[in-house]
Amino acid sequence: MIALDAVKVAAIVFFASIAQVSIFSSVIVLGGTPDLLLVTLVCVALLRGSIYGATAGFAAGLVVDIATLETLGVTSLLLTLAGYWIGRYGETTGRDRAHAPFLSIAVVTVLFAAGALGLDFLLGESAPARRVLLETLFQGIGLNLIVTVPVYTLCRWALGSEPGRADHPREVRLLG
Repeated sequence: MIALDAVKVAAIVFFASIAQVSIFSSVIVLGGTPDLLLVTLVCVALLRGSIYGATAGFAAGLVVDIATLETLGVTSLLLTLAGYWIGRYGETTGRDRAHAPFLSIAVVTVLFAAGALGLDFLLGESAPARRVLLETLFQGIGLNLIVTVPVYTLCRWALGSEPGRADHPREVRLLG
């Protein structure tokens, strides 16, 4: 059953990364672009945990970096970190809370933009901070939040995440 989940996650993330590179990267609404891949990764990480999130983030970032001929590893690093930390958030809090996907998307969109700017600066590439942080970030957050509902619903349906499943990650209970 775990192998089937891994295949499902791989197919979902591969489809999302190809759709992001080929279709969604050229869609501009009110100056912002929706990030289908980031939303899909957050949904997978919330539903399946940190290991699936980090692995899917690395693979998706590698596909995007290869497809766009960008600096190899930058997107992989950012998506791996995003997948891991959102997966941890899903494991340590109630993943079935209604606000979890929306809160995760809003926070990760901001952190992803800031991380991309930081890495571009460290690599000596042009990093238009004003454009990214002031002119397109809020539109991107809004578009990602709009895309969250259908993507989370489809991921939940495809991965079949009913609470209480044997392979469903359990919440972490802190002792102390």
